[in-house]
Amino acid sequence: MKKFVYLASQSPRRRQLLEQLGVAYELLLPAADEDAEALEAMLPHEAPLAYVQRVTQLKLDAALQRLQDRRLPLAQVLCSDTTVALGRTILGKPENHQDAERMLASLSGKTHRVLTAVALGAPQMRLNTVSISRVTFAPMTPEQIRAYVATGEPMGKAGAYAVQGRAAAYISSLSGSYSGIMGLPIYETAQLLRAVGFAV
Repeated sequence: MKKFVYLASQSPRRRQLLEQLGVAYELLLPAADEDAEALEAMLPHEAPLAYVQRVTQLKLDAALQRLQDRRLPLAQVLCSDTTVALGRTILGKPENHQDAERMLASLSGKTHRVLTAVALGAPQMRLNTVSISRVTFAPMTPEQIRAYVATGEPMGKAGAYAVQGRAAAYISSLSGSYSGIMGLPIYETAQLLRAVGFAV
């Protein structure tokens, strides 16, 4: 049987990036009664790096439990979480359009970090990595911010923007991993996969 991983993510971007690596995968998504969003709750005064690593481990715990409960064939499970940080402030997914506008106004004209943690695991082993990139936004007018939020693109995205979407028109520079900013750093993920025997 062809080697594959379970991808425990609802993100179409992560699927696309895994396909770019040529890795066969099956989705391992939460059941309707699982509160997957609750895993992303922040702890008081939690640093962005600690947060993104903790959430990714919680996602892996939940996915491995899902694998067991559903009595699925054993295979490696891949999880990832991306967060946007301005200093020590974590910018999660916006709650509504007003929240998205607030986040984008705070990012306007500044450089922020995008941290993406990746965990690859099976019941008896785990591998982890983190990709940290820096993104600089040009100054945005309130009208530009409102127009961008009105497209709906910021919703469901950490920091209220998608680097591969219309927000690119306001990103003056970035350093690090473009795929990591999208949600799955390809280089780091390939390293984890090679460590467990994938030819990528």
